[in-house]
Amino acid sequence: MSASLSPPGPAAAPVNPLRRWIGSAALALALMGGGYAVLAQIAGDRGIAPTAASSDIEVKGVKVDVQGKSAEDARANGWREAQKLAWAKLGGPQLSEGQLAGIVLAMVIEREQLGPRRYIASLGVVFDRQRAGSYLGGAQQAARSAPLLLVPVVESGGAYITFEQRNPWQRAWAEFNPGASRIDYVRLNGGGGDSLLVNFGQATRRSRAWWRTALDQYGATDVLMAYARLDHQFPGGPVTGTFTARYGPDSRPLETFTLKADSAETLPAMLAQAVERFDGIFTAALNAGKLRPDPTLRLGGGGQIDPAIQRLIEIGRASQARRAAEAAALASGAPRIEAVPVTGIEPSEAQLRLFTVQFATPDAAAFDASLSGVRAAGGVRSVGVTSTAIGGTSVMAVTYAGTLEELAGALEARGFTVRRGANALAISR
Repeated sequence: MSASLSPPGPAAAPVNPLRRWIGSAALALALMGGGYAVLAQIAGDRGIAPTAASSDIEVKGVKVDVQGKSAEDARANGWREAQKLAWAKLGGPQLSEGQLAGIVLAMVIEREQLGPRRYIASLGVVFDRQRAGSYLGGAQQAARSAPLLLVPVVESGGAYITFEQRNPWQRAWAEFNPGASRIDYVRLNGGGGDSLLVNFGQATRRSRAWWRTALDQYGATDVLMAYARLDHQFPGGPVTGTFTARYGPDSRPLETFTLKADSAETLPAMLAQAVERFDGIFTAALNAGKLRPDPTLRLGGGGQIDPAIQRLIEIGRASQARRAAEAAALASGAPRIEAVPVTGIEPSEAQLRLFTVQFATPDAAAFDASLSGVRAAGGVRSVGVTSTAIGGTSVMAVTYAGTLEELAGALEARGFTVRRGANALAISR
């Protein structure tokens, strides 16, 4: 018995494995969302630790070309000659070879060529600050500046970079030894969260609240900005660098200069020279009194006296005025007239209290708006930020003339939604 077979239907198209893998990967990235983007901003190969952070005095780029009876003797002669040249570069007094050897801590070989009886090299000489300072005096013993955060910004190909990726400008500042400088630089590693907190966007920001947070994070009182624009004629060819020194959160310009490198190989030397030039500009600005601490960067800034202190001053002046009026009345023999109390400064005013206020800060605008709103509330004497969390909840300490419930009412009158806790409030809009 034979069975008839019907022709087979069209077969289902097989699923391409590559297409299935790409689809799965796209779905995984979509599920990871913003968290992946944030991780990418702080992960990766970035960060250059300052390699010369001692307080000793280093003189770089000392060139020698000497001879000797042998290669070792030529090198010893070259090092002795480098010590003399470096000491003369510092402007030190005449010292014997033994005295110089006693204040030299190390010799840094930058480049050297060693022959049978000849030694050609570029060296760095490191002097002990305490022992050398007794001979140098003057500028080397002068007072240093307050801690100043350094923000190196490089522009190349239309892109502005600080610590987002390793770059030769960051490396030049990392290799700079500020031991002989009067500027107390706060130099960042550039790894971890540095690229998020101190980036080119932060360098152009004017918000004092943001700057206070960044400076407090690194123990600095103000900021220095070193801008470098690098123009390459062609890959591997000459490079022209335009450098601008700026100061403060308002990015006030100090000086601009230009240097040139003949090739990509000489670019590091040009950048090292630019760093030395920047240090001279910042030192000159310090001597001229331009690097004064910005009062608006202090906690509760604005460049004004704290309201609570101002109120005490007003009370003291009013009391002195009353006593002077009473003394004048007694001296003239006129009937005693009670002084009229000054409005708003009666001794019976509510006691000042310190409260903790948490506030939602989804972005920088909300952060500034919340601070301004709380400061403007009636009875608030001062406000200080104790914790900043953009995208989360920040915390401020509020000095208020009254009770916690009265503070809550004053904030509600400013349009805040207030939740009450134990000696603390949580506000949002």
